[in-house]
Amino acid sequence: MKVIKELLGKGDDAFINPPFYYDYGFNIEIGKHFFCNYNCTILDVAKVRIGDNCLFAPNVSLYTAGHPVHPAMRNTAYEYGMEINIGNNVWIGGNTVVCPGVTIGDNCVIGAGSVVTKDIPAWSVAAGNPCRIIRKITDEDMDFYFRRLRPDDDALQDIKKIIEEANDPKRFPFHLSEK
Repeated sequence: MKVIKELLGKGDDAFINPPFYYDYGFNIEIGKHFFCNYNCTILDVAKVRIGDNCLFAPNVSLYTAGHPVHPAMRNTAYEYGMEINIGNNVWIGGNTVVCPGVTIGDNCVIGAGSVVTKDIPAWSVAAGNPCRIIRKITDEDMDFYFRRLRPDDDALQDIKKIIEEANDPKRFPFHLSEK
């Protein structure tokens, strides 16, 4: 935990399952409550900012590095770097690639297997290759944990208790209405 915090920024309550690969490390800044599952790769030629409460599934890759399209330029071994910014409360599904220069807004879900080539606005569910916005996240999503599956009463009470005890608007930027 101490190594994560020293290398990657704030990192309070961060957890990274190994293996974890990166170019430099000092260009990566993670927020609080970061969870990164197995086999993450971050090519941090440019700055990578990951907000608070972000979850990475296995095999997530963030690539700030790129090479020219034209072979004459590419054969010079020229490499460029463009920042990647990931907002707060973002969940990135397994086997997702985020390309150079992309910003993913707050409170997004990126579906497994996506290739994110363009910015994704806040409060979006997006997926695919190339990654496209599927829909906005709404208050109705508080009723379900996956597709149209509802938590049972015990789970719902546990969820409400955790949110109320945390009383942290940055971590839980919403209010659970009584059902």
